[in-house]
Amino acid sequence: MRVIVAGCGRVGSALAVRLVNEGHDVRIIDRDPKTERLLPSGFAGRVLHGNAYSRTLLDTAGTGRADAFVAVTSGDNTNIVSARTAKEVYRVPIVLARIYDPRRADIYRGLGITTIASVRWTVHQLHQMLLHRHLAPEIGFGNGETLLLRSQLPGYLTGRPLGDLEVDGEIRVAEVTRGGRSFIPTRSTRADADDLVTFVVAAEALNRLRGFLDKELGT
Repeated sequence: MRVIVAGCGRVGSALAVRLVNEGHDVRIIDRDPKTERLLPSGFAGRVLHGNAYSRTLLDTAGTGRADAFVAVTSGDNTNIVSARTAKEVYRVPIVLARIYDPRRADIYRGLGITTIASVRWTVHQLHQMLLHRHLAPEIGFGNGETLLLRSQLPGYLTGRPLGDLEVDGEIRVAEVTRGGRSFIPTRSTRADADDLVTFVVAAEALNRLRGFLDKELGT
C-alpha cells in the first residue's frame, strides 16, 4: 500500500515505522522538521515538511495514487481539512482522522471520514480492561460502541447451544476455535470444552456477557 501519514508525532511516527517495516510505501507530512527525531535513523519512508492540507505538498507526496490517508496531527481542524481534501479531491479509498473533540465525530462520519476520538476510545479501552479482564479485545468499531471479543467458555456451558449466549441487538457469536480449527457456528452448534469463542457485543452489553461467562464462578 501507499499510505500518506499527516502528522509525525508519537502516533504518526509509530504508525509510519510499523507500516514501513511491513513493506508499505509511506510518506509523512509534518509542519515541524524537528519531529523527524521521532523516526529511526535510516527510515525508509519519505518525509515532507509543510501543511498537510497544502495541495502542492499533497501532490508531491503522491496523494492521488495513495491507497490510504491517515490524519493524526495535533489539531482537529488540520486533520479534518486534510482528510476531506484526501477523500474529496484525491479520491483516496481509505481516509482516517484522529480527533480530540468527540462531539465532532458524527459530523465527520457524515462526510464519509472514519474518525478515531482519542479520549472516548481510551476510556472505553480502560473501562473494558478494568471490568472485563477475562475478555480479550480484538477490535473496536466506531468509537468503541461495538466490540469484537474473544473468551474461552466456562465448563458449565459445555453441551449448551451457542445460540443461548446470543441476545438480539446486543450479543452475537461470530466464530469458534475448537482444537485449533476455526469455524462459523449456527445457533444450534453445541459448546465443547475449551472452545475459544469470538463475540460481537455492544459495549453497553458487556456486563450481560460477563454474567454469562462468570456464572460458574458465582461472580
